[in-house]
Amino acid sequence: MTGNMNPAPTGESAEPKRSRFARTPTEYAVHLLIEGGHREEVRFPTIQEFQKWYSGELMPKAASTDFITVPIKNIQGEYMVLRPSSVLGIRVEPVFSSSVERY
Repeated sequence: MTGNMNPAPTGESAEPKRSRFARTPTEYAVHLLIEGGHREEVRFPTIQEFQKWYSGELMPKAASTDFITVPIKNIQGEYMVLRPSSVLGIRVEPVFSSSVERY
C-alpha cells in the first residue's frame, strides 16, 4: 500500500478556533436559588473569589442550619446571611463590561 495513511482533513480542523479577541469577564454574577422559591444575586470580582467563598464558607457547612455571611459587593451598610442547607442551586454567570443590563 502506498500513499499517506493519515490524509489531511478537509474543511475545519479538529481544534476549535479561538478568537484573538477573547473577552474577559469584569465580574461574576452568582444567582442563588433558595428554598421557598427565593432568588438572590451576589457579585464577585473574580471566579477565584467565588470559589474561595464557596469552598471555604458554603460547602463545609452545606447541611448546616446556622447562618453564614454572603459577601455583597458595593453595598455599604447592607449584608446578607443565609442558611447553607436552604441553598438549592447556584448559577454562575460571567458579566462583561460591554454587557447591557436588562431590567
